[in-house]
Amino acid sequence: MAQMGAAMTATKRLFDILVSLLLLALLWPVLLGIAAVILIRDGRPVIFRSERMRTVDQPFFLWKFRTMRNDAADSGVTGKDKASRITRTGAYLRRKRLDELPQLWNILRGDISFVGPRPPLPRYVRLFPQLYAKVLTSRPGVTGLATLFYHEHEEALLAQCKTAEDTDRVYRQRCVPQKARLDLIYQSNRTLCLDMILMVKTVHRKLRLRRKRDARPSK
Repeated sequence: MAQMGAAMTATKRLFDILVSLLLLALLWPVLLGIAAVILIRDGRPVIFRSERMRTVDQPFFLWKFRTMRNDAADSGVTGKDKASRITRTGAYLRRKRLDELPQLWNILRGDISFVGPRPPLPRYVRLFPQLYAKVLTSRPGVTGLATLFYHEHEEALLAQCKTAEDTDRVYRQRCVPQKARLDLIYQSNRTLCLDMILMVKTVHRKLRLRRKRDARPSK
């Protein structure tokens, strides 16, 4: 198991282990199928490892299915400046959030939880050490208040950024403070019951957004 960092109750950890094991048992054919499609259509690597921070001084690798063409100089969050690198397979996986399924392994290892602040890139922890020292008191997670109530707005903001510099500036100035505010609200009220409510709301939101997209008339 990975070394533990941010605070987490034994009940929350047990919940994460049991649910991640259940989902891995149910979804392994889907995981293998997605991996095979990426390998056949886009080549290696199938998995993308992104260095993230569990605490202000404890990094780990977050796993995702690779959705972009490789670029050795890649860094920072994704804005419009990276849109041309997203593969056709990757665009589908991102739209359905299937690229995040390998994070079940991160949950099982203890790197992250199902619910908590999204694990930040090292660059932003170095830029805002005092802020993230507070935010990362909670174990990072796949979903949370910031994911539910700010993620779409963040995507819309970054989608307007045409350069890496613009993307970084907008993320630093507008996204980091707003996400941290929501993450700290969660931290002050976190319970296993709240976690389950946020997980259900996340699934419901994704299904609602999918129905909305499917209902749009084709051009």
